[in-house]
Amino acid sequence: METPSATGAVTAGSADAAPLRSTYLPRHPVSLSLTLRPLSRGSQDPTMVWDGSGVWRTQPTPAGPATLHLSQRGREIRATAWGHGAEWAIAGVPELLGDGDEPGDFDVSKNPFLADSLRRNPGLRLLRTGLVFEMLLAAVLEQKVTGLEARRAWSQLIRAHGEPAPGPAPAGMRVFPSPHVWRMIPSWEWHRAGVGPQRSRTALAAAAVAAGLERTLALGRGGPDVVSRLRSVPGVGVWTAAETSQRSHGDPDSVSVGDYHLPAVVGWALIGKPVDDDGMLELLAPWTGHRQRVMRLIEASGFAKPRFGPRMTIQDHRSH
Repeated sequence: METPSATGAVTAGSADAAPLRSTYLPRHPVSLSLTLRPLSRGSQDPTMVWDGSGVWRTQPTPAGPATLHLSQRGREIRATAWGHGAEWAIAGVPELLGDGDEPGDFDVSKNPFLADSLRRNPGLRLLRTGLVFEMLLAAVLEQKVTGLEARRAWSQLIRAHGEPAPGPAPAGMRVFPSPHVWRMIPSWEWHRAGVGPQRSRTALAAAAVAAGLERTLALGRGGPDVVSRLRSVPGVGVWTAAETSQRSHGDPDSVSVGDYHLPAVVGWALIGKPVDDDGMLELLAPWTGHRQRVMRLIEASGFAKPRFGPRMTIQDHRSH
């Protein structure tokens, strides 16, 4: 059986749940590692695993759970998917890897630092997962805590409540749970995962309107309307909406205002000194429309700000 696809031939094997396969030849250079980096949530992430064969990612698609495997040889990207959502996962590969991300008038030629990063990272594309609730829930878990705390909560909750990944995925991989499953998690389990009441309430509020969140994809690759709809969820602010739309919608312009570290990173990278949120927005203003693209170039450059000053304290809510 063959199914036509804009990305190339898609073939299904035997009727007993064999995988779907596709070959994608992107119009622009694509680096799997650079493009998919925003989806990685640590080495213990049960939804995404890199190994010698490529990258494995589980997806809670509208058609059901799926496991997607991507490997690359030169410009050619080979995709294989298992599960009820395999067809959706295969169809979404181009957008996941930046198809539709059009830099257009983006010009960093007058900034040597950014120009050098762009030259050295031609495969950096802005992804679009098309999975809004998953990206929003991940951002909610990251609100006002360290990355270590957020990754621990993400791993613990998904391992406990996500179903096993379809197909021959690496051991321990799980699929992000459905909104219904998230709403059934008892309060003590949130507490044990180190998620305080404010974040758990926000997660449950998002789960209650998950279907509406997915409809924001029809509004395009971000922008004020998308942000307004995301922020209608109680507990979702500017930072959470930006972190979500960057990944789910592929927004090339959203900036994570309110981030603990980001303004200083931008300041040190672009002018050699730290700035606050207002200073960050002023520095990024020349690239309005592409400010998230600038952020990704700074990240891809490998630049790290000087390490001094107070660090954010890890809070343990589990014994309270």
